[in-house]
Amino acid sequence: MKLNTLKPAFGSKTDKRRVGRGCGSGFGKTAGRGHKGQHSRSGGYHKVGFEGGQQPLQRRLPKVGFNSQIGLVTVEVPLSALNKVEGNEITFTSLVDSNIIPAKYTRAKVMLSGEINRAITLKGIHVTKGAKAAIEAAGGSVEE
Repeated sequence: MKLNTLKPAFGSKTDKRRVGRGCGSGFGKTAGRGHKGQHSRSGGYHKVGFEGGQQPLQRRLPKVGFNSQIGLVTVEVPLSALNKVEGNEITFTSLVDSNIIPAKYTRAKVMLSGEINRAITLKGIHVTKGAKAAIEAAGGSVEE
């Protein structure tokens, strides 16, 4: 194989469609735009979702659901990741410094996932009930 002999597979590239060049081309006269109407004219445009004046579907249906904004700034930390942090006192900044969580987050919550094998003290980090019980069972404590 040589680089100068490479070319696209047959049928993968098609020629540009030249419209309005006579009836023999198949796209003469109206140039594939049909007869009359907004789309047949240059500049014909309407918004996405426009239904000809009828109330659009996205406005007919009610709003549903809820997107929590606090979820955008909160990161979940597995319990086993706390073993990687140096020292016994763990704060939010120590989690960021040890590259367990990215710096773009402002809150952290420790989840019960994995095991903790040493006594630690958590300060200013949210904890689930199961994770709190596991930390206290290992001889540690959680301070709010």
